Amino acid sequence: MPEHTAAEVTAAGIARMAGVGRAAVSNWRRRHADFPRPVGGTPASPSFALADVEDWLRAQGKLAEVPLRERVWQQVLGHPGGAVAALVEVGRALLVVRERPTQWLELTAVSDARMAALLPDVAAPLLAARLGPDHPLTHLPARPGPDPAPAAGASAGPAGAATVPLLRAAARLAAETGARQAFEFLVGRYLDANPRQYTLTPQGPAELMAALAGPARSALDPACGTGALLRAVRAAPGGLVRHGQDAAPELAALTALRLALHGAGEVRAAGGDSLRADAFPQAAVDVVLCHPPFNERAWGHEDLAYDPRWEYGLPARAESELAWVQHCLAHLREGGTAVLLMPPAAAARRSGRRIRADLLRRGALRAVVALPAGAAPPYGVPLHLWVLRRPVPGAPAPADLLLVDAAEPAPTGGAEREKASWPAVHTLVTGAWAAYDRPGGAVELPAGSRAVSVIELLDDDVDLTPGRHLPPPAAPGGLAELADVRERLDRTLHLAAELTPPPAAPGDRARPPVTTLGELARTGALVLHTGTGSGAPVPLAAGDVVVPAVGGTATARVVTDATAGAALGRNLVLLRPDPAALDPWFLAGFLRGTATARRASSHASTATRLDVRRLQLPRLPLADQRRYGERFRALAAFEDALRAAARLGEQLVQGLYDGLSDGTVGPS
Repeated sequence: MPEHTAAEVTAAGIARMAGVGRAAVSNWRRRHADFPRPVGGTPASPSFALADVEDWLRAQGKLAEVPLRERVWQQVLGHPGGAVAALVEVGRALLVVRERPTQWLELTAVSDARMAALLPDVAAPLLAARLGPDHPLTHLPARPGPDPAPAAGASAGPAGAATVPLLRAAARLAAETGARQAFEFLVGRYLDANPRQYTLTPQGPAELMAALAGPARSALDPACGTGALLRAVRAAPGGLVRHGQDAAPELAALTALRLALHGAGEVRAAGGDSLRADAFPQAAVDVVLCHPPFNERAWGHEDLAYDPRWEYGLPARAESELAWVQHCLAHLREGGTAVLLMPPAAAARRSGRRIRADLLRRGALRAVVALPAGAAPPYGVPLHLWVLRRPVPGAPAPADLLLVDAAEPAPTGGAEREKASWPAVHTLVTGAWAAYDRPGGAVELPAGSRAVSVIELLDDDVDLTPGRHLPPPAAPGGLAELADVRERLDRTLHLAAELTPPPAAPGDRARPPVTTLGELARTGALVLHTGTGSGAPVPLAAGDVVVPAVGGTATARVVTDATAGAALGRNLVLLRPDPAALDPWFLAGFLRGTATARRASSHASTATRLDVRRLQLPRLPLADQRRYGERFRALAAFEDALRAAARLGEQLVQGLYDGLSDGTVGPS
């Protein structure tokens, strides 16, 4: 049987193409005998030939307008050698599109087989000029196999004619968006599809690290990942040579092509473990940026015990991050700057105190910056930035270390305190570094930073955590804000008291006839939408009622003018009542009844689901509905006032605790 080489698409991809949910695709497979048969995948997750699926959807009138970039992505997924091999081939082709557009047009005028044979010879000179004549990507196309070769993330074997349609489509996408943007989109989709496989450095921290390092003619990232840090480095006059190495060879290959498409300058990228098999042992660069792997026990402690890089001491087995610090310092020219993302524990662990002390004594460590939690993975940990500089022989070591605490949340005008915005963090850190690093030293550092004497830090612990050496931040707004919070709380409590419902009076136990939401939807008294998270978003309008489909209670909410315009979220059901037949507050109020929700609930294996169509509602004239609706509206206002009072109360209590403990509030 001949090997299948056509592009394939999964059920999820078909759903995106048709603008429907995956359940609809499953129904089509069951109901339509002519639906395309699977050509790959597994029984639980089959894949289908993309061309067959498109033909079937078009014949059924179900084919939505598929963006070109979505089609190209589906072809990448369907590549017989896998997505990485496809991206490598696309990257090489887009380099030709960008640098030699006339030659590319000549290539596209021939047959697919001829184009596949000619393309490597056209791409080779460009790749040699950008990646170096010895780089494997310069000589060999990507192998149509499941895994990239260790040497470069791609290896031998000519690209077959079956891949040429993908390259032609990628070139059309580049004509719309630009070659670099087209490749960035495809690589981004690949990384989004494999979130647990790779640790990525977000753009904000990358730009901050590059700003601290300054412009350079040569730069290195020994754990380059997908090249985010190297792309952020600013080129000094005369150009920039970027060096990147990563333990994942496929990332090294993608990084090489991303950087080649990113702009001018030479790129040197290689696969392999930088600590055990340094690909650039002789390189001495202006700038090193690095987001190293954390908490690695098997980093080579035994094998590298006598390595000359450990100029500041042999790192303990549990101090892999200090091994990366010294590796980065070893690759700097004299006076060069390195910036590393570090776990906060590296600033305080006792096992690393000797190396930290030597870094301070010899002037190699110049700054430690505490970042807000969520700046970079692992997102739950407030990471640090270490700024290092290779000492110049004969120059005096600096007498102090810059410590910056940017981890504190910034105040907001509302009831909550949120993390500082990234631009504010960037401004604080770069401002403190510029003041500290200028000739003659800092005259005045911004709040949240301090130049701490090295002598003061060289105690038994050598703890470099910024928060331990900086004064606690004053309560935002001080006493004035506390007074404002107390005044707002007082007003809210008075409002809640005014809105407190009167004593309940007995009601009529005779239940009126009931109907279900399903019946009301069939008669047109209301329109029902379910949020799926895919397809066209459904905007909310004032008077709509929103009910969660998951959970044991129907916490129905009426959409007001303040919340109108938002999109309906996943696992939410929108009820849009006809105002001539249903009052929205009456509808939402009765749906919140405990008994009402219990009758319509069903239990899955891990969650309780609410069958909204089974929810019951009494049949009442519109005038009676509005009487109930006014009472339900008053209850909702009382509930909102209680919630606001609770938030303000928590803010006031925490502010008083903080003020009493830091001395800004007196005990009397």
